Amino acid sequence: MVTGTMNGLRFRAPLEPDGEGSHWFKVDDELCSALGMEVGDSVTVEVEPAKVWPEPPVPSDLLAAVELNARAHAAWTDITTMARWDWVRWFESVKLPETQRERPAKLCSMLAAGKRRPCCFNRAMRTHPRSATPL
Repeated sequence: MVTGTMNGLRFRAPLEPDGEGSHWFKVDDELCSALGMEVGDSVTVEVEPAKVWPEPPVPSDLLAAVELNARAHAAWTDITTMARWDWVRWFESVKLPETQRERPAKLCSMLAAGKRRPCCFNRAMRTHPRSATPL
């Protein structure tokens, strides 16, 4: 997570790994509008690591599953914000519909068993669809 300025406007965004040792973030329509810019315009950007991570946007099916499982819910509220970002990214990293249907139960099972982070998840190869937002 970084905070910074783009043409003087403050924003916050998760930097996403590109799988090749670098990172990127998407400038969404809201930020483009606030800057009065269009695709192809040049901007000045300054970023620094964020001291505090915001809560991740949690998919409704993930949230519903966690709220129905008391042990998973207790674990979810006990883990760090960064760990919740990992869980959301792991949850959204599937492509096959059958795997997507299985994810809520699997996530709850792992949380209820005491896992604080998802296992077998390559952070360097996964990107998240969230884009930068003005502060």
